[in-house]
Amino acid sequence: MMTTVKRVLRAGVLPGPIVLTTVAAVVTVLVAGLLAGCSTTPSTKEAKDDLSRKAAAERQQWTSLDPDIEPLVRKSQGFAFFPEILKGGVGVGGAYGRGVVYEQGQHIGYADLTQGSMGLQLGGQTYSELIVFADKAAMDRFKHGQIDFSANASAVVAKTGAAKNVRFVDGVAIFVRPTAGAMGEAVVAGQRVTYAPK
Repeated sequence: MMTTVKRVLRAGVLPGPIVLTTVAAVVTVLVAGLLAGCSTTPSTKEAKDDLSRKAAAERQQWTSLDPDIEPLVRKSQGFAFFPEILKGGVGVGGAYGRGVVYEQGQHIGYADLTQGSMGLQLGGQTYSELIVFADKAAMDRFKHGQIDFSANASAVVAKTGAAKNVRFVDGVAIFVRPTAGAMGEAVVAGQRVTYAPK
């Protein structure tokens, strides 16, 4: 089936409804299987250390891109940082990533991010995401699963000057940095972020 999809994409011809339905079903099953096998907290010390190393390295990339990111993070109540989120879709899409959570400079736990979407979409992308909590009320809502990434939620693409022009909505600001692939815009609608203490 993947050969058929590749041929259709190379030819530039839109696939018929049967091919799209089949591809969408396969993607849905794969995404569901991926998400079912994931837990918020890495299962081993090595996995926790690896996630922390990846997060530190990716944050350095962010800082070199926009030096104002770190001062924003330091003066905030806390943040969740996802060094790698994988997103893909063919009609039906999904995304998953695991991250670290800090409050007042202390590593307090882990988070995972899942997202599902339907509609006209084709492609795959890898990106990192930073969610900044301006105050204790926003941080507490996050820890209790009460942050709403509704249809009007959007993210600022991390680039030079982005942190200076950030707008917090209900005490939350979201930044994304695409690292590979191409897919749509920086929309976080439908994201679900789960927190687990350390």
